[in-house]
Amino acid sequence: MTKYGKISPMNDLPSKPVRDEPGLVAVITYDGLCTFEFGIAVEVFGLARPEFDFPWYQFSVIAAEDRRVRATGGIIVEADGGLQDLSAARTIIVPGWRDKTERPPQSLLDALNDAANNGARCLSICSGVFVLAAAGLLDNRRATTHWRHIPDLKQQYPDIHVEEDVLYVDEGNVLTSAGSTAGIDACLHLVRRDFGSKIANDVARRLVSPPHRDGGQAQFVPTPVPLRPGRSIGMAMDWARQHLAMQIVLGDMSASANMSERTFLRKFRQTVGLTPMRWLQRERIFRAQELLEATDDPLGDIAYQCGYQSLETFRVSFKRIVGTSPAAYRCQFHTGNS
Repeated sequence: MTKYGKISPMNDLPSKPVRDEPGLVAVITYDGLCTFEFGIAVEVFGLARPEFDFPWYQFSVIAAEDRRVRATGGIIVEADGGLQDLSAARTIIVPGWRDKTERPPQSLLDALNDAANNGARCLSICSGVFVLAAAGLLDNRRATTHWRHIPDLKQQYPDIHVEEDVLYVDEGNVLTSAGSTAGIDACLHLVRRDFGSKIANDVARRLVSPPHRDGGQAQFVPTPVPLRPGRSIGMAMDWARQHLAMQIVLGDMSASANMSERTFLRKFRQTVGLTPMRWLQRERIFRAQELLEATDDPLGDIAYQCGYQSLETFRVSFKRIVGTSPAAYRCQFHTGNS
């Protein structure tokens, strides 16, 4: 599927909602565990969610080696079970691997293959991609990792189609993410796949995290990029979100930021990692997802509210970004289906 923006969209949505039984999420631990990336999995999938009136994920910590390991920073982590328990997992999270030149234990690779063959989804964070690659789960598939590890991933596994400037790649049952915080993006993406954008937004709000980040890894490599967005750019983005039904052009956004079009375009790309118009199209689709989930409005009305002049243009844009049609998305995630 064609990449759009700074993620690689999913191949397919799940065939049916999983709100009734989202299944077991298992996170792998090992000596030298990357503590922050382990914590991401715990925060997104392992915490109780009393704010929701439906079953949340089950969660388990699975030992790749010893049950009791020392994570980065001297933290001791004790696993709930061993590799044999991966057979019950619907989703497996692999945090960053301790050494990209070290082949993971064969027992771990075999267990991952068995689980994948049994229908489990595998998601790697940062250098965890080297574990999935060693298991053969990424052969002839797309994947990503932290920009510093990309040359090594290409060299060690030439059969992998490495995408360099994305935050995560969704290949259906195998997902890979870039640097550590991109793991948050990928995990929220899984929540969005399972429960829809409203629930993913609620989880992101509790994390005090944006539900979806624009841009890709290019904005984080060593280049003279501003450390934080300027106020003018933020004001322009807020203005655009409030006027999505309008036919917004570059001049409208630059005027709201009190900049010339040329200066605004340059600063926006530096700050966000996308052109203003590509960012705007993603915002239109995010709004459309919310309306499809929460309302019974006809597709034509939703298209109009999100700034599309024709239903066909809306359908094409939605399919390109989300990976499915607006009607199929509504069928999957409308609140009346829960």
